Amino acid sequence: MSALRRDVSPLIQRIRAFLLGREHNLALRFEDGLADRTQPQPEIPDGPSHLLSANYYCQRDGRREVLPPIDLVEQQKQLAAEGEAAKAPSSKLPTPGKVYAWD
Repeated sequence: MSALRRDVSPLIQRIRAFLLGREHNLALRFEDGLADRTQPQPEIPDGPSHLLSANYYCQRDGRREVLPPIDLVEQQKQLAAEGEAAKAPSSKLPTPGKVYAWD
């Protein structure tokens, strides 16, 4: 193969091979070292985003899940007001549901 090299002289090739610790090759110089240009098409299985009708982009978009910032002070005031309303005495005790009259 070194006889086919056309880049440098044989002496320089041997020096270069010694210093590199391997034989230097020119990747795209000679046709026998290249892959065929006619390759078969890959057979890739269909995925979740294959068809446009089944591609639910709006469910995968993280920008749509962003909400405006929450005002924590107002939220604490609302919770405190609800807590005070729940502590107010009521005239009737709560029942778990409708009373069923047994025969």
